[in-house]
Amino acid sequence: MGLLLACVTQAVAGPPKVAVFDFELLDMSLEGGARRADEQERLARASQQLRKGLEASGRFAVVDIAPVRDEAAAANLQACGGCDVRLARKVGADLSVTGVVQKVSNLILNMNIYVHDASAGQRVAAMSVSFRGNTDESWTRALDYLLRNRLLAPDYGVH
Repeated sequence: MGLLLACVTQAVAGPPKVAVFDFELLDMSLEGGARRADEQERLARASQQLRKGLEASGRFAVVDIAPVRDEAAAANLQACGGCDVRLARKVGADLSVTGVVQKVSNLILNMNIYVHDASAGQRVAAMSVSFRGNTDESWTRALDYLLRNRLLAPDYGVH
């Protein structure tokens, strides 16, 4: 059992309930600002892939964020002062999971995932992977790497 999971399961019975919020895009490229349909689709797929991966592991119970989805989408979850934790509590989650893809260019991207304890409001894990190529395949592989080697890895956790 991973350190991340161990930190939470001590306080709750059964698998921890997790609110997985939709990935956000931080476009730092020269393109900047314009929302590309392909990137919006990749953000949605990455969010769904993360939810499915956590649920399929049997180590987490993914809660429905529909009641707070619009409020979350209107906020910058990485800079809202803990609104993700407040929203996670609203839907009965023990953990809040947020993610952001930083686009430096169409060649250089980073995927970051942050996990917060919803009751304490403290970050319990942070992970990142750099990847090359702004393609469906590269995004899928980046998230798969974070799931296998960070979120679900037996010995991973932030102290």
